[in-house]
Amino acid sequence: MTNKLKHIFLAIVILSVTITSAQERENDSIDGGTVNVVKPYMPTISDAFKIKEIPTLNDSTTVNKKVIKYNIFSIPVASTFTPAKGKAATVDKEKSVKLYDNYASLGVGSYTTILGEVYLNHAISRTERVGGYFSHHSSAGDIEGVKLDNNFSEMGLNAHYTQKQRDYSWKVEGGFQLQSFNWYGLPDQDIDVFDVGHSFYTANIGGNIQFDDAIINKGSVLYRRFGDDQDSGENRFLLKSGFDVPVADVVINTEVTIDYLGGSFDKNYFSDDELNYSNIIFGLAPSYQMKQDDLTLNLGVNLVYLNDTEASDGRFFIYPNITASYRLVDELLIAYGSIEGGLNQNSYYDFAQENPFVSPTLFIVPTDQAYNASVGIKGKLSNSMSYNVSGHYFADNNRALFRSNAAIGGAGENYQFGNSFGIAYDDVKTFAIGGELNVDINRNFKLGLKAEYFAYNTENEAEAWNLPDIEASAFLDIQIDKHWFAGANLFFVGERKDLLIGVGGPLILPTATQVTLKSYFDANANVGYKITNQLSAFVKANNIANQNYNRWVNYPVQGIQFLAGATYQFDF
Repeated sequence: MTNKLKHIFLAIVILSVTITSAQERENDSIDGGTVNVVKPYMPTISDAFKIKEIPTLNDSTTVNKKVIKYNIFSIPVASTFTPAKGKAATVDKEKSVKLYDNYASLGVGSYTTILGEVYLNHAISRTERVGGYFSHHSSAGDIEGVKLDNNFSEMGLNAHYTQKQRDYSWKVEGGFQLQSFNWYGLPDQDIDVFDVGHSFYTANIGGNIQFDDAIINKGSVLYRRFGDDQDSGENRFLLKSGFDVPVADVVINTEVTIDYLGGSFDKNYFSDDELNYSNIIFGLAPSYQMKQDDLTLNLGVNLVYLNDTEASDGRFFIYPNITASYRLVDELLIAYGSIEGGLNQNSYYDFAQENPFVSPTLFIVPTDQAYNASVGIKGKLSNSMSYNVSGHYFADNNRALFRSNAAIGGAGENYQFGNSFGIAYDDVKTFAIGGELNVDINRNFKLGLKAEYFAYNTENEAEAWNLPDIEASAFLDIQIDKHWFAGANLFFVGERKDLLIGVGGPLILPTATQVTLKSYFDANANVGYKITNQLSAFVKANNIANQNYNRWVNYPVQGIQFLAGATYQFDF
């Protein structure tokens, strides 16, 4: 049965091939080729050479591998160890210093000296603060070799109120000051003792305002009344404002000043005629700042009009106002220079604060500083050390010079014995060169050094009276540890010259003698101990070199002085 099936299948295949070939020959015009298959390719693989798995050893002695057995002998142990949780290491930092808003200080010392201060500052709200300041400094005098009273006293009281808003802040303040001194500098101390006391008083009120992102940047106003017990009086009103004026693509910063001064003295030094003075100054100072890379340049001009209402005279002044700085080596070396000028308002108040022994008979006019040219270099020697070296050359017309008043025979006033000072005006050109060095390592150590040399050229006066040729100073503040602190300051003032005019007579001309005041050195030191965060004690020593030098001619100062006291800080 199987063979029959094979024969039937073979017949069907042959018949199908024959029919297909017949159809292809009928449809294809290309003769087909014949392919003869001889035998299919049968590849063979030869045996590979293999290394014997177990090599034959030729050693005479074969060592058999020793079988090692490990046994663990366990003993149960009770453990109480509990691992601690890990935590980050802490960095030790210095505890911040508590700052207080108020303090009170009191000290007493030799020459019956009393020194007291109280400063108060209280926040009413987040935007409002109110405060005040009171000071007192007095001494019995007792200067060696002086027979006349030489005590002094100064007392001041000031109060202020400030408010800060989102776009502006303003402050109003007022105060009162009372000072008393003695004209004890008589050339001849053998005369009969008489009262040489005199006093000054000052009352002032003013304020200032500052704007953020506004055309008007700032403004300030001051009214001050100053007088003495010799029927002298002076009023000053000072108004300043600063604003920006946009011009094209630049902004011009402009300052406006109105300065009024008026006063009177009961008499002239040589007569009983009343002495009055009054003037008003209008100032306009536009300037433009240009910055390019390391160069900063300010170009401006100062326009001033003076109206002397007492003399019915008016004058117009134009001053340069140019400053420039250039960074040569980043913060290490900066070159700078300027040429400026201005009309400086002199006043009885300013003269009395600088020299309290002036007579109430002064002729007062402003000083015209035609120009003040300066050039210098400044920068940092390190992160904690800075320096500044500069030179100045300026010309002052009508510069005020203190000069001894002449002694008047049979004088009726206690300041007419050659023991007071007047004002001599002269055109003075000054050349100055100086330098300063500041070291600020941290808040625990600060050191400052400064020195200047001056050379004067006067137009009419023989000398630049009472102006020193050298001035130098140094200060040092040290925080020794958290309890102890100390400080020192030194002053050196070079020689000065003055003119003494002796008493004349009906047939005798007064004599004029030029005198030279010796240079002096004044060293002061203090040390303190912080008992608590709020209470500290201090000791001060002044004029340690014990020099009875003359600050003004015939006016010696106290010798070495000691003062001890305490300071208390607190909050409300």
